[in-house]
Amino acid sequence: MKTLLVLLGPTGVGKTDLSIELAKHYRTSIISCDSRQIYKEMYIGTAVPEREQLEAVPHFFIQTVSVRDYFNCWEFEQQALAKIRELFEETDVVIMAGGSMMYIDAVCKGIDEMPTIDDDVRASVKEMFERDGIEVLRLLLKKLDPEWYTQVDLKNAKRIMHALEVCLMTGKPYSSFLTRSVKEREFYIVKIGLNREREELFDRINRRVDLMVEAGMEEEARLLYPLRHLNALNTVGYKEWFDYFDGKFDREEAIRLIKRNTRRYAKKQLTWYRNDPDIRWYHPSQETEILSILD
Repeated sequence: MKTLLVLLGPTGVGKTDLSIELAKHYRTSIISCDSRQIYKEMYIGTAVPEREQLEAVPHFFIQTVSVRDYFNCWEFEQQALAKIRELFEETDVVIMAGGSMMYIDAVCKGIDEMPTIDDDVRASVKEMFERDGIEVLRLLLKKLDPEWYTQVDLKNAKRIMHALEVCLMTGKPYSSFLTRSVKEREFYIVKIGLNREREELFDRINRRVDLMVEAGMEEEARLLYPLRHLNALNTVGYKEWFDYFDGKFDREEAIRLIKRNTRRYAKKQLTWYRNDPDIRWYHPSQETEILSILD
């Protein structure tokens, strides 16, 4: 049986190292499901694996798309599935590793195809948000798609804006594109979740941010500052630097906020994963136990 071994978990937990060891064991490749490591220009701030790690086993979907390009979950689903099926011609096991919740669901469950949004529509919604604030977007969404208005997180401007883009682009409610049906895959899926004690995980996150700063994270963000309006850069580890460059707070505060917001994102990931009963949870040190599942 062809098997996709999905290695997931919160940011900083240790997925990269273990995924490489598992890939070596099964003599296979790694599909990265990290929605930020896929961008070419974002290296330090997304904790892209070191060159030695990337060369140890074949990796796919790492630094393959420009931040200037539009890329979404549906496109990842199509491209990742094509690569997985290609790899299955040579091996029985393929590993998919990462922490992007929607990317994982896209491959494992499938998502509904969303229309491509014109740049003009996206720009107009963004301008509306910057000019009028989130409350105006909420009211417009309530008018155009009352069903989705009752379900979406009304504090999440990004999701509200995306729904409005679809409404304005198609003339149809965003919710009409959501069938929420699980697509059947022709291969077996095993989901392995990695976690650590909260204090241990948070300490790893804090230390990793310090290492990123030492490696030139601030300089990388400064190079990307002119592109800060792009959706790909609206992410933890970059937007805090952009606010610092704008004079909203000092450098030490920017680093503190990156650590805090990364910890918050880790908690958000774990909350999302808890809704999936198919995930089997392990500490990253339990490699032997994880291998025994398939072996």
